[in-house]
Amino acid sequence: MRKSSCFIDIRSDKITIKNYSRTYAFDKVETQPYPGFPTDMQSPMMVLMSVSEGTGVIVENIFETRFKIVRELTKMGADITVRDRTAVIRGVRSLDGAAVSAGDLRGGAALVLAAMKAEGYSTIENVRHIDRGYESIEGLMCSLGADIKRLK
Repeated sequence: MRKSSCFIDIRSDKITIKNYSRTYAFDKVETQPYPGFPTDMQSPMMVLMSVSEGTGVIVENIFETRFKIVRELTKMGADITVRDRTAVIRGVRSLDGAAVSAGDLRGGAALVLAAMKAEGYSTIENVRHIDRGYESIEGLMCSLGADIKRLK
């Protein structure tokens, strides 16, 4: 995160991350088994790179179907090209609100992040995937300042 222009303060009981400008894309992120870069963080990293300055690459070495989020992010205006296990992400100034669908747990949670960053209104369908791993994600995000609510 420091390479993307974030300032990180780590204390014994909390971590604070601040950013004062548009983030920079990472050159290349490759998922690996522990202690390497975790595949569970690949989708949120893709969201960050989608709105970062520059072009970045994500190589998914663990799960073949982990790029399900790409189709949904492109609905929001992201510029992503996938070939085999590699995604090339060209950062855009901003994402646009859109109707998207969670295809899995991690990608769904990342879509929540994308929707929070997007300009305009977004809806996310198939939130049951998100609910499997995040109890009341909307409550957590509201506590962080998001304007989010679950529709019945």
